[in-house]
Amino acid sequence: MTPPAEKRQTLVQRALAGHAAIGLLVSGLLYIIALTGTLVVIHDRWQRWEQPGIAEMPTLSPVAAQSAMRAVLAQDANTGKSRTTHLYIRMPNAALPRAVVTTDHGGWYVDGSGRVAGREAHSWTEMLIALHEYLHLPQIWGMIIVGALGVALAALLVTGILAHPRIVRDAFRLRTRHDPQIARADWHNRLGVWTLPFALAVTLTGAFIGLGSVGFTVLARAYTGGDLTRVYAPIFGQEPATDAKAAPLPDVAAALRLLAIRVPTAKPTYVIVHDPGTRGQHIQVIAEHPRRLIYGETYRFDARGDWRGAVGLSDGAVGQQVAASSYNLHFGNYGGLPIEIAYMVFGLALCVITSTGTTLWLAKRRRRGLGSARLESCWAAVIWGTPLALILALWLRFGAGPDAPLVAAFWIALFAFLAIALVRPSWIVPERTRAFVLVALSVTGLGHALLFKPVELAVFAIDGTLIVGALVTFVVLRRFPAGTAALRATLRKTPNSAAG
Repeated sequence: MTPPAEKRQTLVQRALAGHAAIGLLVSGLLYIIALTGTLVVIHDRWQRWEQPGIAEMPTLSPVAAQSAMRAVLAQDANTGKSRTTHLYIRMPNAALPRAVVTTDHGGWYVDGSGRVAGREAHSWTEMLIALHEYLHLPQIWGMIIVGALGVALAALLVTGILAHPRIVRDAFRLRTRHDPQIARADWHNRLGVWTLPFALAVTLTGAFIGLGSVGFTVLARAYTGGDLTRVYAPIFGQEPATDAKAAPLPDVAAALRLLAIRVPTAKPTYVIVHDPGTRGQHIQVIAEHPRRLIYGETYRFDARGDWRGAVGLSDGAVGQQVAASSYNLHFGNYGGLPIEIAYMVFGLALCVITSTGTTLWLAKRRRRGLGSARLESCWAAVIWGTPLALILALWLRFGAGPDAPLVAAFWIALFAFLAIALVRPSWIVPERTRAFVLVALSVTGLGHALLFKPVELAVFAIDGTLIVGALVTFVVLRRFPAGTAALRATLRKTPNSAAG
C-alpha cells in the first residue's frame, strides 16, 4: 500500500509537470491576450483619447437621436451608399460621453442636436480589441483559439495551486530582498493566489464567450442554414419577418420616450434600427439596469415606437441572465472607473504571472546547464516586443491616419523582434528592451499631450498615466536586474552567439 505522503508527492509532481507543459505551450499567446485584455478594459476611454476634440454631451435627447438617424442615413444616400440593414445609435455614457451612429458603411459622431460631427476613426482601439478577441485571425478560428486559451489558463491556475501545497499558507510571504530568482518566484506564486478569483472569472467567461460564439455558429450551419438569428432567438429574442418595401423612417424618439415612462430606471445604451426605411423595420433599445451585472435588457418597439415587450435578459430564464452577465463580468463594464482600475491592476498582475512563469522555467533550464540564448531572447522579445509593437502601431496611426495598416504593422514589428532574437540573441537584452518600451510610453503620453492639447480631464489623465506609469515601472523593475547577467552568461557559454 502506498503511503499517503508518497501519494501527495506524486500528485504534486504530476500537477507541476502538467503546469509546466501547458504553460510552455500557450505562454506567448496567453501573454498577448492578457496584455491586450488589460488595455481593452478601458476601450471606451482609449477611443476618446485616440480622437480628442470630438463633440461631447452627457445625454442625447429622443429628438436628437431621431435627427441623428436621419442625418447619417441621408449622408449615406448622398454619397451613393447602398441601403443599410442595421443602424446603431450608441448613447453617451461616463466613459465615452459621445453619441455615435453606425451603419453598414461606417460610424459617425453626432453632436447634441443630432448633426454629424465627424467620422468615427479609432482604428488603433479597434485593432487592439480584435487582437484580444481573435488574434487577428479569421474570426471563427481566432475565437476558437482564444476560447481554448481561456480553458488552458484556467487549467494553469488550478495546476499551479495543486503544484504548490503551501501556496495559500505562504500567500503573504515575499522574499524580495533575497536572490532575484527567489523574489521572482515569490511574486509569481503570490500574485497567482491573490488574483485567483479574478483570473478564474475572467478566463472562464472569456472561454464561454469565445467558444460559445463558435458553438452558435456551428449550430446555425448545421440546423438553420447559417441563420444565426434563429439560433440566438431563445436567448436574445426573435426578429420579425423582413419586408423590403419602402416606408417612412421609424419613430426612434417615440420609442425612447415610451421607455422612459414604462421603465424609468433603465438607461438606454444602444438604439438599434433593423432594416430602416422598409416596411419590416423595427426598433430595439438596449438599456442598462442599475445594480445588475447584465449588460442590459433589450426592449422591442415597432416602427411607430409602440411597445412590443422585453426580451427577458433581466428577469427571464436563468440561462438568459447568465449569458447577459458574462460580458460585463469578463470586460469589467460595471461599477464605473473604480472597477475598471481594479480590472487593469489584476490584468497587469496576470501579465506578470504569465511572463514570470516562463522566465522561471528558462532559469531552471539554465541552472541545469541547458540554457538557450535563442529561447531566452525570444521570450524577452515577446514580453517587451508586444507592447513596443502596439506603441509603434499607435505611432503609425497618428502619423499616417486611421486607415493605415495597423494589423500588419503590429505583426511585422513583433515578428521582426523575434527574428532578431533568433539571429542575434545578444541584441535582445531584457533591461535594454524594456527601457525602450518605457521611453516609448513616456514619449507617447508627452507627444499626445503636446500635439492635441486635450482639455478633457479623462483624456489628459491617460497622458499623465503613460508618463508617470513608465517612470514608476522603471523604478520597480530595477529590482530585477538578473535577466541581463544571466543571458550574458548563457551567451558566453555558447560557442556561437546565435546558437540555441
